[in-house]
Amino acid sequence: MKKSILFLAGMLALSCGSSKIDESVTLQSEEAVQFDRNLMEVPKKASDLEGISPSQFANAEQVGVMMNFLASDDLQGRDTGSEGIDKAATYIEDIFSKNNVKPYFDSYRDKLSNYDQPAFNVVGVVEGNDASLKDEFIIVGAHYDHIGLIAEENGDKIANGANDNAAGTTTVLELARYFGKENTNKRSILFVLFSAEEKGLLGSKHLAQKLKEQNFNLYTMINYEMVGVPLVAKNYLAYLTGYEASNMAEVINSYASEKFAGFLPKAKEFNLFKRSDNYPFHEAFNVPSQTLCTFDFTNFDHYHKVGDEVSEMDFGHMANLINKSIPVLEGIANSSTKEIKYN
Repeated sequence: MKKSILFLAGMLALSCGSSKIDESVTLQSEEAVQFDRNLMEVPKKASDLEGISPSQFANAEQVGVMMNFLASDDLQGRDTGSEGIDKAATYIEDIFSKNNVKPYFDSYRDKLSNYDQPAFNVVGVVEGNDASLKDEFIIVGAHYDHIGLIAEENGDKIANGANDNAAGTTTVLELARYFGKENTNKRSILFVLFSAEEKGLLGSKHLAQKLKEQNFNLYTMINYEMVGVPLVAKNYLAYLTGYEASNMAEVINSYASEKFAGFLPKAKEFNLFKRSDNYPFHEAFNVPSQTLCTFDFTNFDHYHKVGDEVSEMDFGHMANLINKSIPVLEGIANSSTKEIKYN
């Protein structure tokens, strides 16, 4: 979601008479806080995740391992083309390769054709297990870049991008790990971590056009953006951009057996549907391509700031969102017909 959100969020805060966030929003679950206190060294390789046995597939500790690496100072804010984002790409590749997520192209790295420095999407695939449906694809994506080094504030100039978008990246990686290990999907799933979103959705624009030229059979695209903190006073887990354009929310909620995806009026007002990596796939393929998000303009005060740190994230909330996404994606991948349609 682009730089204009910062201005819009500021205006919204002013219109409400305060920019102070509800104190409860920034509190992590007890499990996540305990993990933070005990974290002595951040694991740097996917192999360091081995040996964790959550009661559900994702848990707060495992989410914290990924988040603490992806949003660490060592990655210097993951600016597109930087050494830091290259380290993130290597980390993503390592997780894919150790969890049966295969390269979709010749390698995991898909070089951007529309950026003047070396930059890469990271693209993996879990092939569907049904002979008649595996040629249909679902894309599950998030951008893994952020804005790098910015103006110094209180001695800190690293815009770590924990919520934006290490949170979405971690969500996609956990979903890729699940499907790579379990292969419960009849349709094939492309797991994509996009670069250069912060430069104008360049990574997703590049990939959408490339796949279109290859006659890629895209059923639907689901994107995760800024899902590191829970919504405030809502009766759903995440809002869906472009909510009224399709029946995606209805389908998601039917497989979740609860109100997972909801409607946020501000998302429509600010046209967030066009401001994340779902939109180029809508443009290229004209299939439902939408974003799940939990940034509601009141629950996070560090957009594109040095304060977007792991300490602000709620790992328990993230693990819950990941675990509830699994049956949703399984349902979408395994339905006998293409249920998600534009209205």
